[in-house]
Amino acid sequence: MKNEIKAVARAQAGNANHHLWNNNGTWWCHLTLHLSDYTKRRLRLSLGTHNLTDARCLRDSLLALFGCRVPSSTTEVA
Repeated sequence: MKNEIKAVARAQAGNANHHLWNNNGTWWCHLTLHLSDYTKRRLRLSLGTHNLTDARCLRDSLLALFGCRVPSSTTEVA
């Protein structure tokens, strides 16, 4: 069995803030990782920023780290 982690990115067309939420002024990212043993882990990570544009860039970097691509339609400024 391979030790493989796969992030799931189900970005909705037109929703530039998918995986993001604002908690008292700080942006957070929520990801689900599917593990090779058929279990999953949910990650909720503070992005440490109050700026939405920065949060989107950080979210895209996190998804890229786990091998996911975010469709360009989700990264446009709303």
